[in-house]
Amino acid sequence: MTSAKTFLRNRLSLHLTTSRLICTLLFSSLFSNLAFGAERAIEIIDEMEALYQGASSSATMTMIVETPQYERTMEMEASSIGTEKSFIRILSPRKDRGIATLKLDMEMWNFLPKINRVIKVPPSMMMGSWMGSDFTNDDLVKQTTLTEEYSLTLEETDEHFTIILVPKEETVTVWGKIDYIVNKEYMVPVAQNFYDDNGEIIRKLEFSELKDFSGRMVPSRLEMIPMNKEGHKTIVIYDKLEFDPPDVDESVFTLRNLRSRF
Repeated sequence: MTSAKTFLRNRLSLHLTTSRLICTLLFSSLFSNLAFGAERAIEIIDEMEALYQGASSSATMTMIVETPQYERTMEMEASSIGTEKSFIRILSPRKDRGIATLKLDMEMWNFLPKINRVIKVPPSMMMGSWMGSDFTNDDLVKQTTLTEEYSLTLEETDEHFTIILVPKEETVTVWGKIDYIVNKEYMVPVAQNFYDDNGEIIRKLEFSELKDFSGRMVPSRLEMIPMNKEGHKTIVIYDKLEFDPPDVDESVFTLRNLRSRF
């Protein structure tokens, strides 16, 4: 009888030990997969955010602002070094020619040639419209760093990566969630969806018309569509995009250059 009880206790003990081991391995595998997914999501977002810049770049672009009342077209030139420095100058129409924007890290200035004045954009204005478009000052400055200030979850299908970004508790942002959708074959963005705290989609950024610029496949057409403003959207078309051009250096990204007339 004693032997039988001892045998049963040993079997029960072995069963519990095996169960604990299996649970530990399962949780360990799950944690490892989640960690790997988060790391891969960070890599993808960083790659997408740097897609149009490279080490340095220059571009000519057309921006079309559409509303139910009017349509406005602007041509502009832009230069950048990495994601930290960018310079944009309006070329046309004539009434806007010479208006320029300088971004240095998290700071931003606008030059208004009609009044010959440089204005620094305060943090309170970062969500304001840039040049009357559906893009905000923050879209240009990227004051909120996605991979640092959001928690990332990676989902994937045969064709797309979808990175779901939820702001961390300490992050200051108007967005409750962002979906970042990436084409797996070409590793280019397809869309970004921006939601409020109630889970309602507020705006979409869509990428299309892949073109080869300096040997790099990049979407040449971006459309920002505010979902709460019927009939409004802003289209940006990259007419030319060059990576590592010889004429883009540190002298471009100065307040002196911002003030210069041409």
